[in-house]
Amino acid sequence: MEIKKLETELQSNAYPGRGIVIGKTPDGKKGVAAYFIMGRSENSRNRIFVEEGEGIRTQAFDPSKMTDPSLIIYAPVRVLGNKTIITNGDQTDTIYEGMDKQLTFEQSLRSREFEPDAPNYTPRISGIMHIEGGSYNYAMSILKSNNGDPAACNRYTFAYQNPIAGEGHFIHTYMQDGNPLPSFEGEPKLVEIQGNIDEFTDLLWKSLNEENKVSLFVRYIDLDSGEWETRIVNKNQ
Repeated sequence: MEIKKLETELQSNAYPGRGIVIGKTPDGKKGVAAYFIMGRSENSRNRIFVEEGEGIRTQAFDPSKMTDPSLIIYAPVRVLGNKTIITNGDQTDTIYEGMDKQLTFEQSLRSREFEPDAPNYTPRISGIMHIEGGSYNYAMSILKSNNGDPAACNRYTFAYQNPIAGEGHFIHTYMQDGNPLPSFEGEPKLVEIQGNIDEFTDLLWKSLNEENKVSLFVRYIDLDSGEWETRIVNKNQ
């Protein structure tokens, strides 16, 4: 599989929607996670990321303009022991609670489907990183309608053991802008992970469509110590 440049993937798509990137730094010493949100409506654009415990949550930038909190207010990132969960919806909590009860990542998501936002039926995308004593693996999931038919839910899980330095995988909700929005297709894209946390954050933020981008979260986790650094960028300041 050809390795793609994240900046090219993002610059060529005005509306990838929400996206998750998971991988490993070029020096092989840190796990990398990134999550971004975009918006076309005033309600979707009226958001920021804020830190909450060891993770983050979305909140209204201007509460007086919030018209419908469903599907847009949630905790995208939570930490359960040596596992970091990243998703595009409240299935973060479903995974956290399921794995806390000894279910697997995949089993935890069996109770969930794509979002009920007809006619888009936005896919639920999720990722999990497991870092322990220098070892590292991650998995990604997508739950989507069957080519826009909400009568069926297609479930895909992709697992990556001992990921390669300087490489990662990128999954996002939409193939491009449209009405209805076309759901992501295929397996997560193999992408290049570049630079330190500030360089990588800057690359992602500058590559997202200026009109539609809303917020970005990036975390680098040391594979030996488990310590992390986090960056949050919000368009609304």
